[in-house]
Amino acid sequence: MSRFPVSPQTEQNLLEWMEKLEIAEEDLEEKFIKGSGKGGQKINKTSSCVYLRHKVSGLEIKCQRGRSQSMNRFYARRELCAQLEARILGQASKREQEREKIRRQKQRRSRKQKEKMLKDKHHRSVLKTKRLKPGAED
Repeated sequence: MSRFPVSPQTEQNLLEWMEKLEIAEEDLEEKFIKGSGKGGQKINKTSSCVYLRHKVSGLEIKCQRGRSQSMNRFYARRELCAQLEARILGQASKREQEREKIRRQKQRRSRKQKEKMLKDKHHRSVLKTKRLKPGAED
């Protein structure tokens, strides 16, 4: 019988990924806690949020993506594998790269950057005024 409510192939892929990263079920500490956020009475009553801790690496995952506890168990393990793989390979995960890009976009320009930008604009405007025909400066 399958452990997660996903297709057998998807479950097999996850188990192979965990095996490749040398994650054993014995190394995982799993708790079910009440979630947070929207949901009202339902979320306050049910413990469908999964807290997963990998004892070897110290990574902690808290997952409440789905409504069912068993799907959240699957998602938490998948997230653990992704984070552990990113840590092993020394690469930022795709999600981290997207977060960093948004953070940089929202960041305000420094005074030095603004001065350089204005200087470049002024330089460009001087070049453009030199293109005008003589006597067309009015």
